Amino acid sequence: MTIQVTLVQIDNYGPWTVTPEPRREMDLQTLQSRLFADVAQFLGHRDAYVFSTRFDNMIAVTNGVDGAAHATLQESIGNRYPVSISLATGVAARPIDALEAANERLQIEGSAQDEGRTEVLSGEYLSETDRSDIQIAHFDVVDATGKYTDRLNEFDTYSTIQAAYGSLMRYLRRKHGALAFFVGGDNVIAVCPDLPERAFNAAVDHVAADVEVALQVGVGRGSSAHEAGFAAKHALEDCRHDGTSVELFGAPAAGD
Repeated sequence: MTIQVTLVQIDNYGPWTVTPEPRREMDLQTLQSRLFADVAQFLGHRDAYVFSTRFDNMIAVTNGVDGAAHATLQESIGNRYPVSISLATGVAARPIDALEAANERLQIEGSAQDEGRTEVLSGEYLSETDRSDIQIAHFDVVDATGKYTDRLNEFDTYSTIQAAYGSLMRYLRRKHGALAFFVGGDNVIAVCPDLPERAFNAAVDHVAADVEVALQVGVGRGSSAHEAGFAAKHALEDCRHDGTSVELFGAPAAGD
């Protein structure tokens, strides 16, 4: 398996938010959400996935997206926003190693708050993709609505889901070099290296033991994040239908 990961970083964002004086927080939140939406739409149309992480930084799985497309994204954002973005891309068998390579490419160009380091475009890009390049796992909480949403107040529900996400995220990073991201509701998407079914059973068991939250997971493969992720969604539906914890390799994205 070979994963292409792109780090998207707003240039000099911290100083900009307080220059010439501190900006209204909701204005900043609005800018961040719109920027994420635009980046997600651009890369989503190219079958990539984007995750917001800390909002001023985003992590994208960009198998099949070449350097020219990255340059077009950067130019588009620079033309329409009061901030610019830097993009660095790495390739590796483990997602964490691809991200480390991308991070290093930006860091050697200067600090994220260096006003002289703007619109970096650096990295390597996969010239070909394969249907087994990416493995994506789509986790959700078993009966989240019945156990939490319809019984607890929203903050306590949110806290419980976040505890499960944090436990899962740390476990997958430590054990397998996988990258897991909360994507709303009770859903977590993990970009994984080549893992067997027992690894996902172990992850589910770990979260249950650690924070007492039951998870189920569908796993898919593909040449792009969309293809692998769509197969994972189908596999997760199999979990819900059959009452199982782990299902591998649902219907391919061609059925989309």
